[in-house]
Amino acid sequence: MKGVRDIKVLENVPVLLRTSLNAPVENGKVTNAFRLKSALPTIQYLQSKHARIILISHISGKGTETLQPMYEAMKEWIPDIVFCPVSIGEEARKAVRDLLPGKVLMLENLRRNAGEEKNEPEFAKELASLADVFVQDSFDVCHREHASVVGVPSLLPSYAGLTVMGEVEALTKALKPKHPAVAIIGGAKFATKEPVLKTLLKSYDHVFVGGALANDFLKAKGYSIGTSLVSLEGQDHIKELLKNKKLVVPVDAIAAPLKSKREAGRTCMANEVHADEAVLDAGPHTTAALVDLINKSKTVLWNGPLGLFEDGFMDATRMVARAIVNTHTTSILGGGDTIAAIETLGLESEFSFISTGGGAMLDFLAYGTLPGLKALK
Repeated sequence: MKGVRDIKVLENVPVLLRTSLNAPVENGKVTNAFRLKSALPTIQYLQSKHARIILISHISGKGTETLQPMYEAMKEWIPDIVFCPVSIGEEARKAVRDLLPGKVLMLENLRRNAGEEKNEPEFAKELASLADVFVQDSFDVCHREHASVVGVPSLLPSYAGLTVMGEVEALTKALKPKHPAVAIIGGAKFATKEPVLKTLLKSYDHVFVGGALANDFLKAKGYSIGTSLVSLEGQDHIKELLKNKKLVVPVDAIAAPLKSKREAGRTCMANEVHADEAVLDAGPHTTAALVDLINKSKTVLWNGPLGLFEDGFMDATRMVARAIVNTHTTSILGGGDTIAAIETLGLESEFSFISTGGGAMLDFLAYGTLPGLKALK
């Protein structure tokens, strides 16, 4: 996989840069600029080489959302950036023709066109026609077989951006951790987490399951989990994983009726959740045991908060984050919700590496590569 620094000629060359601008927006303004800031090193490198930089990206949602708020936010670092309200067609081609060396153009949300997620060849051709070179710097979508991820690289000389190269380097090292090593996997949907859990159980000393994912394991143990969010399938596979002594599941919980405020939560053992309650956070005994493992570790890998942090249930997440920072262990963090939780604590700069990907990070750890990375070779 060649990197952007391997491109021999960039002067006045139109470069299609697939970057990550998928940030949360409220009232028309970006509320978390982590991914935008992560995009800057590659953009600035291309600017220094006087390339003509065409940013393409997406924003999650219904497919009608606009990248306009991201454009406004990026002006803080690139004051003369230009925005085009479409991603293909004559208007986009004209905007590229008008682009001067070292300048940056942002095209509209790729997912406004159905061809992006369907990986339609014609849409990929339209995008590829805008440039001479393609640079993939959006690690967070490299697990998707979309037009801008796997279609365009088949049509243009293609390279990895600085963010993608950094992700691959850090996550490759995470697959061979220094021991003792602890992995913490939260979130939901067991089916999407099963491959990475199996991989991590081979190379990590302890693998803790938290968040809604833990509910699936508590259910497989025969515990009543009330109205907690659970996966509908995979119980037989979970029961097999529970036989592995490296796997760690919560022993207690903070439970309350859904949509309750943090103050309404009560501490109970994992098998004592009432029928009208949901598990909303890891309990104190679970958190203390996890902190003890972290204190003894040389590597901690973490993806997914331990509780429903957006509703205020983040005591376990807070304690785990502080334990990781205080031990000065090698720490690899990923997942949008995890990053958001850490940023509320102001600890993001204290981690060894923070991935821009959530699902992409887990898939890379599970399989060692991604469709978007394969497309660059």
